[in-house]
Amino acid sequence: MSIVILIACIVFLILQITWLKINPFIAFIITSLLTGLLLGLPLTTLTQSVEKGLGDMLGSITLIIIFGTCIGKLTVSSGAATVIARTIMKWTGRKYVRLGLMITGFIVGIPLFYSVGFVLLVPLIFSVAYQFKLPKVYLGIPMLASLSVAHGFLPPHPSPMGISNLLKADIGLVLVYGVLIAIPTILIAGLLFSNLLKNIKSSSQDEIIAIDEAIDEKQLPSFSVSILSSLFPVFGLTITSLVPLIWKDEQVSIICKTIGAPGIIMLISLLICTYTLGVRSGKSIRNVMDEYAVAIKDVALILLIIGGAGSLKEVMSASGVSQTIVDFLILVDIHPYLLAWLMAAIIRICIGSATAAGLMTAGVLLPLLQVHGLDPNLLVLAVGAGSLMCSHVNDPGFWMFKEYFNISIKDTFKSWTVMESLVSVIGIVFVFVLNFIIH
Repeated sequence: MSIVILIACIVFLILQITWLKINPFIAFIITSLLTGLLLGLPLTTLTQSVEKGLGDMLGSITLIIIFGTCIGKLTVSSGAATVIARTIMKWTGRKYVRLGLMITGFIVGIPLFYSVGFVLLVPLIFSVAYQFKLPKVYLGIPMLASLSVAHGFLPPHPSPMGISNLLKADIGLVLVYGVLIAIPTILIAGLLFSNLLKNIKSSSQDEIIAIDEAIDEKQLPSFSVSILSSLFPVFGLTITSLVPLIWKDEQVSIICKTIGAPGIIMLISLLICTYTLGVRSGKSIRNVMDEYAVAIKDVALILLIIGGAGSLKEVMSASGVSQTIVDFLILVDIHPYLLAWLMAAIIRICIGSATAAGLMTAGVLLPLLQVHGLDPNLLVLAVGAGSLMCSHVNDPGFWMFKEYFNISIKDTFKSWTVMESLVSVIGIVFVFVLNFIIH
């Protein structure tokens, strides 16, 4: 009976977000309280569980997400993202222009939130299309596939960070595994798939092809400074995760574990960027801090949604429904990774939000780790892949793509929706491939 109650409450959560248009954070809190009441939690225990879940979730990832969004903001305002894009496009040239756009999307997409990366890079697509007289959708899909994969698979993006926290995964290994899965995924879902989209015509205006014209060229950072500064979190997390595996020494392991704590790595990265992309570029500390304040405001709602998901998870744990889920899932004849992907995909199709779909799924599937002894890092990526499935009319990204490229609903489904679905399906396939290789 408790599973039926939980399913009904999740459906109610979906209806609140999609039909009643209630803010996802408020919907999560309402659902957490309702779920606890229906499952018989005492009122005092229920409120404590909601508060504890919210605090536990935000306590471990707030620093990472806030520092990450500040780095992303400075990457854009300093012109570092523009430098990276221009340099890669210069290297690849006309012959491999889509490959250059794809690489640019992947590199720039790691430190930037999806919507910021989208708005920043779409003018680059239009500029290249205008220069080489190539179809915009044909050029854009590889780059946007890269952004999507970074958003769904790679820390420090909010969804993989939140899912990793729920499933107690190693952030560094999630990043390493995510990159290994992301590369073949974007090659297939972005580069190869876009070959089928040459006939889709975009009537978007070429007046918006200028990129960051307001930035003083003399103040732009070098390519090496741009890469090292914006991607320092990636380098730091990767190195501190791999060194202990190669150098078997207890002292080295302790040092890497301390420095490699995601919050510490992100703080070090923020301090480096503050100097290299801020002060060194001629900005005052006050101006840099003002930019950080704007960035934090932009991410506040996402943090609250993640905290709300933590409340629902804690209510499930306190009520004992998690153990009931364990007993039920043992009887389900489907591989846990595929189950995680399928559940995330269904919720994503229903509510449109990849972040909310991933967090809801992770909270429900947490008991799987104890039952099957699964690799939590791969389970994070399975959920992340599912959360990207079939973007359609209830996803803001669908409409951003349609309006920016000014194409029909039909063509948006043929290009954007199919690309997102391919990313999801190919992603779970390579989760199984990686699982076979490392286990």
